[in-house]
Amino acid sequence: MRPLRFRPILKRTLWGGNRILPYKGLPASTIPIGECWELSGLPGSESVVAEGEFAGCTLADLTDRFGASLVGTANYARFGREFPLLIKLIDAREDLSIQVHPDDALARRRHDKHGKSEMWYVLEARPDTTLLTGFSRPVTPEEFRRRVADRTLVELLTQRTIAPGDVFYLPAGQVHSIGRGALIVEIQQPSDLSYRIYDFDRVDASGQPRALHLEQACEAIDYRPSDGGGINYEPRADREIPLLSTPHFTASLYRPSRTLRCDWSAVDSFIALVVVAGEGTLRDNEGHELPVAQGETLLIPASTQWIECTPRNGTFRFLTARV
Repeated sequence: MRPLRFRPILKRTLWGGNRILPYKGLPASTIPIGECWELSGLPGSESVVAEGEFAGCTLADLTDRFGASLVGTANYARFGREFPLLIKLIDAREDLSIQVHPDDALARRRHDKHGKSEMWYVLEARPDTTLLTGFSRPVTPEEFRRRVADRTLVELLTQRTIAPGDVFYLPAGQVHSIGRGALIVEIQQPSDLSYRIYDFDRVDASGQPRALHLEQACEAIDYRPSDGGGINYEPRADREIPLLSTPHFTASLYRPSRTLRCDWSAVDSFIALVVVAGEGTLRDNEGHELPVAQGETLLIPASTQWIECTPRNGTFRFLTARV
């Protein structure tokens, strides 16, 4: 199998902007696109192969056909035909709601789904763009409810000003919000579960406030303080830059200035590759070559031994994620 490219799944949202399409090199639109699901196996939003002999096949179709050769032996045994990651681009023209995601145990008990821990990689931000990432001090459930009621919840949260290249890890249970002006890559567990706590008194297109999920959120929240989840790394060229490794996924950053071989022969997993800047060429151990550019996400099958990545016209950066 060769590296696979998929059709983007565009999601119109109340808070979305107009940067995702030009970032991906697609024709601009006035429709507010808040999310682009780059790689998804969730029912109703399954990624579909964009080109080549498997064009029109979904991720589940490919897993049924190729099994461990596509996703890895352990992943296939654990997840079957369910793809174990969800990768998105998010464009926040306005502040997103303050929300929390359940962990695996709670999500299984309530919804028979996965929990949702996630990582953010900042692509663009205004000078005043911030993230809210967890409580700045210990909070009791009683104080939390009171602060929601009197609209002072933001005062309890860790606020971080962000810049391109910043990375954050948001484990399930951490209260958070993406601030206006942020354009990010989100790598997460395969789940769409969010409990909305406060939506800044926003109303939808029909003038109605969006639903809140306070009672569900209270059981999901980790009330301990958080340092904000920021991940420090040294942005060196021509080597793998590990960002984080969790029970749910592992992520790295690459900044090749010349042809760089990424050897994944010892890795029992697919590799999701997200080009975050520039353009280049990928060549695998079977001789397949593929030009890639900013905003594209590719799936490297688990059977692939290595990829050589060659930059074109200067800057070339990409993220990788695996399970």
